[in-house]
Amino acid sequence: MGFIGAFTPLVEIFVIAIILNYLLSFFWNTRSMDLLIGALAFLIIFAITSLLHLPILYTIMTNLANVAAIAILVIFQPELRVALSKLSLKGKRYREVTEFDKFLDQLTNSVYKLAAKRIGALIALEHEDKLDEFAQKAVILNAQFSSELLETIFAASTPLHDGSVIVRDMTIVAAAVILPLSDDSSAVTKSMGTRHRAALGISQHTDALVIVVSEESGKVSLARENVITQGIKADRFKGIIRSIYNTAPEPVKSKFSLRKLLTGA
Repeated sequence: MGFIGAFTPLVEIFVIAIILNYLLSFFWNTRSMDLLIGALAFLIIFAITSLLHLPILYTIMTNLANVAAIAILVIFQPELRVALSKLSLKGKRYREVTEFDKFLDQLTNSVYKLAAKRIGALIALEHEDKLDEFAQKAVILNAQFSSELLETIFAASTPLHDGSVIVRDMTIVAAAVILPLSDDSSAVTKSMGTRHRAALGISQHTDALVIVVSEESGKVSLARENVITQGIKADRFKGIIRSIYNTAPEPVKSKFSLRKLLTGA
């Protein structure tokens, strides 16, 4: 016990050094650094009054210290909040999920906003199979996904509204993409237009999930593995996309289970 106790001061010094290094590196070259230096000067003066036994100054400094403790919390509140956020214990996986949820919310809002305005749209969400062969023949964007950009692309007044958009890892890779049309008569119905046939066509060749917004009916459809489901509501839309893109891959890929998921059977 005595042997461990001998190292206690060294451990304390080490921990204090780490804390001071973190604080100094965080506040250095910021406007808050001036306030931090002022606080250190105050502590030095306070220590001097205590060592020299100056009772009046010591009493004044003690009363000021009580007020300063609260003032520092108020003054440094924005910086302390950022500093504590950097010490989050939730890890990279949590941040990735949060980013995906933000992306999914933006995507859902844009898709159903387009549907409400009956603006046709075709969006291919890339999965494991790359869609580079289709993207190379279109307009390459490689832009970070945003609701505003997606809605602008499909506006009738823009030259990019015809064709599909390819999205990869929350990035809009290309616009005005021409997708192959399905020639499977068993999957295509009379109510389906060119966008639905294109969604089925690409779903036959890749594992992409394709979103279709009908210009005629304003309904949202999802197509994958030559299965298309029409009239999907927003909550189910989010659930299907999250189940495919935000979970660990299954050991065995089951086409039957996916068909049940899309059709709700």
